[in-house]
Amino acid sequence: MPVPLAKALRRRAAADPGAIAGTAGFPAIAGAYCLILHLPVPVAVALPRRPAEMIKPGWYLYFGSAYGPGGLRARVARHFRSDKRLRWHIDDLTMAADHLTALAVPGARECALRAEFAGHLSTTAPHPGFGSSDCRICPSHLLKWEEE
Repeated sequence: MPVPLAKALRRRAAADPGAIAGTAGFPAIAGAYCLILHLPVPVAVALPRRPAEMIKPGWYLYFGSAYGPGGLRARVARHFRSDKRLRWHIDDLTMAADHLTALAVPGARECALRAEFAGHLSTTAPHPGFGSSDCRICPSHLLKWEEE
């Protein structure tokens, strides 16, 4: 993982004693999470009411929430499984990723977590509506890290 992304992840995890970064061991409580993933190749994704788009190779941050049964443990663990049914757009990316790390923040909201990371890193939102079709605040819950 590039140093700026690793530093941002460690900084956020250190700021909240309940936050957990890694690939396993998340609590079964409600909250928000950030997936940091690397795509080695382009991935085609069909967003709602639009033709398929190509997600270019690179480092991405995806922000989601886990307020259902099993909370963060169930939702984040699902993203790491390779035997999952492809249900959400992020599933196409996690299946193609060659690196996947998560930060889980109990009690947090995905839009606030997204705003925090976007404010500290050089990112763009090249795919409007990705993961945010029900959000009235964010243009996208997928950010592309632009190498500095």
